[in-house]
Amino acid sequence: MKRNLFAGAAALAMTTSAAFAEQVTVFGPWLGPDQENVEAVLSAFAEASGHDVRYTGSDSFEQQILVDSEAGSAPNIAVFPQPGLANEMASRGFLAPLADGTDDWVRDNYAAGQSWVDLGTFADPEGNDQLFGFFYKVDVKSLVWYVPENFEDAGYEIPSSMEELKALTDQIVADGETPWCIGLGSGGATGWPATDWVEDLLLRTQTPDVYDGWVDNSISFTDARIVGAIDEFGEFARNDAYVAGGSGAVASTDFRDSPKGMFSSPPQCYLHRQASFIPAFFPEGTVVGEDADFFYFPSYSEMDLGNPVLGAGTLWSITNDSQGAHDLIAFLQTPEAHEIWMARKGFLTPHKGVNPDAFGDPTLRKMNDILLGATTFRFDGSDLMPGGVGAGSFWTGMVDYAGGKDASDVATEIQSSWDALK
Repeated sequence: MKRNLFAGAAALAMTTSAAFAEQVTVFGPWLGPDQENVEAVLSAFAEASGHDVRYTGSDSFEQQILVDSEAGSAPNIAVFPQPGLANEMASRGFLAPLADGTDDWVRDNYAAGQSWVDLGTFADPEGNDQLFGFFYKVDVKSLVWYVPENFEDAGYEIPSSMEELKALTDQIVADGETPWCIGLGSGGATGWPATDWVEDLLLRTQTPDVYDGWVDNSISFTDARIVGAIDEFGEFARNDAYVAGGSGAVASTDFRDSPKGMFSSPPQCYLHRQASFIPAFFPEGTVVGEDADFFYFPSYSEMDLGNPVLGAGTLWSITNDSQGAHDLIAFLQTPEAHEIWMARKGFLTPHKGVNPDAFGDPTLRKMNDILLGATTFRFDGSDLMPGGVGAGSFWTGMVDYAGGKDASDVATEIQSSWDALK
């Protein structure tokens, strides 16, 4: 049953006391440094609420949460790395709806708020859509990386639209250089970087409802709009003049090695589109903000589709209903809950009410500005598709496409693999 509970931290303080304190268990995917970070947040909640809060992390979270739920021993709160599993669990009655008014709070307080409501809304066992998930801790993928010194030496400026980005790409070629480094290699997961490209480009060429329909398969891979986004990727990746090593090197280059061409002398490329984690694979000692930097992967000014952002994030859901569980979701709505982790590492938030000075890392603050500027946020589409498609035929199909296969043929094969699941 839904509870109409809190408006914020003040209400949280009023609803709990030593007499009503209870144990609140939280289960999530974080271990190591991230476990320390989330425990700092939960410690602040425990102090504010009086609850006894206990976190457990696991690298087998997805499997274990299902086992625990089926056994009737689920934690109060589960932290899902992807909405897909939460959606499945909601349909089986394993999740409790969030408090009435939480959806309104998200719309009012998160940048692109309706996007976050949509991503956390699933059908219950009776088929009724309800808000089951609260997003907290987000990642951004819509980034282009570059070396400021290379840009300064060549006299290049940061593009503010896709038209300008394509013009810069052509200018680099005209100057006798190579604009892009692209690599799809990733062992058994080879091909996934191309799916990110296609997702980002679909959001820049079509409205968000087309993206959503594609992700849930109400719009086929063979639809001209989807095929067009694949070919849009091909404009970058299948042009020998545009890619370091030529288009033939795209599929065989490991994604971890692909940005290194920006740091060679002379540079083998000037641009690299990749998510916020890629600096982990830059040359040792690279300082982001000095030796390397990034800008928003821009949208088309002529298409008037706003500033869409592609990314990922963790979804907090109630898997064992209790007052303490609702109290924790209410605490996550306070700026304090976000600023604690902002002062640490690896945290971005769409919360418009936080103090940006709380960021301990100026790079994260700059990424967060991109997130706050989003008019639409969409979760990584391949992660929302069935595993055999999103982590299977879509990956391999993009490798085939990078190798020269026609986009329509690739789309037909991917769609056939999806149809076979029915």
